[in-house]
Amino acid sequence: MKFLVDQNLSPLIAVGLRGTGHDAVHTSDLGLERSSDAEVLRAARIDERTVISADTDFGIVLAETGADYPSVILIRRTADRSADRLLQLLLVNLPAVEDALAEGAIVVFEAERVRVRGLPLL
Repeated sequence: MKFLVDQNLSPLIAVGLRGTGHDAVHTSDLGLERSSDAEVLRAARIDERTVISADTDFGIVLAETGADYPSVILIRRTADRSADRLLQLLLVNLPAVEDALAEGAIVVFEAERVRVRGLPLL
């Protein structure tokens, strides 16, 4: 899968995803460190990447625009926010949500559950 890791998460997550065979970049790799959420979504859409973030504003932007792509993974409510822990959370849960992400979804990863909501948000 192709991912764009948002600025509010460690670049080590992108490195770890690449190490497991995924095509992953961090916003800093693309010069998007100071970009708005809408600009990050636009870059992800153009390059067909799923955004990985801890910023719930991505859901607001998707709802306001009625967009059905790109997909977004939101990482929420985890006590351990280390890059290693978040990478493991992603890798353990990705197989269960790959199809939803391919179709367009917001997927919320929490410490003890995963929620999936299809796009567009109505």
